[in-house]
Amino acid sequence: MKIVAVLGSPRLNGNSALIAGRFLETARSLGAETRSFALNALAYRGCQACMSCKKNSETCVLKDDLSEVLEAVRETDVLVLASPVYYGDVTGQMKLFIDRNYCFLTPDYHSNPQRSRLLPGKTMVFIQTQGHADAAVFADVFPRYEAMMRFDGMDEAHLLRGCGLSRRDDVLEREEILKQTEDLAAQLTTRYAGQY
Repeated sequence: MKIVAVLGSPRLNGNSALIAGRFLETARSLGAETRSFALNALAYRGCQACMSCKKNSETCVLKDDLSEVLEAVRETDVLVLASPVYYGDVTGQMKLFIDRNYCFLTPDYHSNPQRSRLLPGKTMVFIQTQGHADAAVFADVFPRYEAMMRFDGMDEAHLLRGCGLSRRDDVLEREEILKQTEDLAAQLTTRYAGQY
């Protein structure tokens, strides 16, 4: 079983990255193969709307540090997207990555029921952290990206969310979030392990 985590925060030890790290650590302890990419450490551009991935290529034609990440997404069973909320949305780093996922759609994705180039059976885990303690605030972020990633070919999606995390390591004092993270990692790892 393969898990790829894409970290959208510029803070390598921020709350969203810490949750992702706990998820990967738990999955590794149960035999999963894991990889992690910190987007802020990579040099890449957003989608250029060149449409090459719909005309003469099945992959994104941009050659930059995101090429390896997109290939890892293609091969993974579980994709973990981790981002704090910045100005009401995922970070800019994460949004550029998500835009580049456009290459996973077939040229006729508007009319083709098999619109994704990704193999079926993939799961997305969306980690969302925010300083605001009210869970009603920014509750629209996950549904928006869940819809987009399902459109891209993810069969299911799970949310791990931490609200009221103002300091960069507040989540380490929130046992309920860490327990939920470990439980989900164990559940998915066990399920996928049974398929191999």
